[in-house]
Amino acid sequence: MDQDKIGKFIAECRKEKSFTQAALAEQLGITDRAVSKWERGKNMPDLSIMPDLCELLGISVNELLTGEHIEMEDYRNTAEQNLLELTKKEMLNNKKLLSLEKVIGYTSTVSFMLLIFSASFAVDDVKWRVGMILMGSIIFATGMVYCLRIEHDAGYYQCPNCGWKYVPSMKAVFLAPHIGLSRKMTCPHCGKRGYHKKVLTK
Repeated sequence: MDQDKIGKFIAECRKEKSFTQAALAEQLGITDRAVSKWERGKNMPDLSIMPDLCELLGISVNELLTGEHIEMEDYRNTAEQNLLELTKKEMLNNKKLLSLEKVIGYTSTVSFMLLIFSASFAVDDVKWRVGMILMGSIIFATGMVYCLRIEHDAGYYQCPNCGWKYVPSMKAVFLAPHIGLSRKMTCPHCGKRGYHKKVLTK
């Protein structure tokens, strides 16, 4: 997906419809800075506003993602190519998030252990010991909350029974026993309970 090409296409379509950046932004409930970033190829519109943006510009989502008007005979091939590119982009973003989760998890765990070790053996003052244990506990708890949030937001969980992929509630993820990135939950589709594996794309 060529962000520069898409940005120029958005600018071209906006001008054809006689929208200023500010007017288009107002219609979409965003800032004109966001529109400017799209048109300069610095950012992409969120998936949630693509349908409204395309309706305002008189183009299809497929044309938006391609950065040009598409003839009907090329439409299907282009749609499949755009879908594959979006899936690939989603997978890469989710991989980055899960890598970040590992870094946060390891860092907070090591920090916790170092502070507990120091409080146990290197410090004589009771106040310092209590303070270091509290600090270690706060760092560890904060790290685990961030890790859980990242795990919840990155990708989907897949039911081993019916293959359904879904995003569970944060509460369900928090309460579920887990082995690695698999969590024991009830599938919202088939209702069966089992260890649901984390997958990166639908």
